[in-house]
This record gives sequence, structure tokens and C-alpha cells, in this order.
Amino acid sequence: QVQLVESGGGLVQPGGSLRLSCAASGAVFSFYVMGWYRQAPGKQREMVATITSGGSTNYADSVKGRFTISSADAKGTVFLQMNSLKPEDTAVYYCNGKPYYGLRSEYWGQGTQVTVSS
Repeated sequence: QVQLVESGGGLVQPGGSLRLSCAASGAVFSFYVMGWYRQAPGKQREMVATITSGGSTNYADSVKGRFTISSADAKGTVFLQMNSLKPEDTAVYYCNGKPYYGLRSEYWGQGTQVTVSS
């Protein structure tokens, strides 16, 4: 029923920028926290950034000062502005949302590929 759909991934050179978007479709509820996670080849999935309905944010140490998470509404629209990208940022980025009310405790997007390479 509820789906999270990411967009904005692609190929960018080191030092470049990308803006990822995540939109919840079919949502009839709001999320108390949403976030971005990423998984690089051969590595475990890791938290990149999260934001609560109250606006509190958290970032992985590796992206602090470079990435910014923001939200547009309580029903599930989040963005990840990525600046000063590095090759080690290359990964599949996933959107995650935890609803106040819903059939599932959390929802995941299908992922969008971000490749940082010269």
C-alpha cells in the first residue's frame, strides 16, 4: 500500500553535489522519523542521516558538514542534499520511514544508486 520512492541518484565527479528525494505514495499517516541509509559493495548498510517529525537531525560522522537532510511534510517527503561528494560515498541509498500508525513498523524504498567517480 504505502511505498517510498527515491530519486535523484546518478553519476557525479568527486567534489560534486547531488540531491536525493524520497516521497511516500499512498500514505494516510505521518512518520515520526525518516532517514537515509546506504550500502556499498561488500559493506553493511549504514545510517547516513535521520530527521524526526520535530525537526531533530542526526548524521553519520562521515557525512557531517557535507550532507543535509530535510523534510517537506509529515506524510513522508524527505531530501538529502549531498555536497563535496567523495568516492567513498558511492553506494545504493535507501529511504526509510517509521509511521505513527501503519500496517508496518517501518517502510523502505527501493534504493537509488549514487556513484562518485572521475
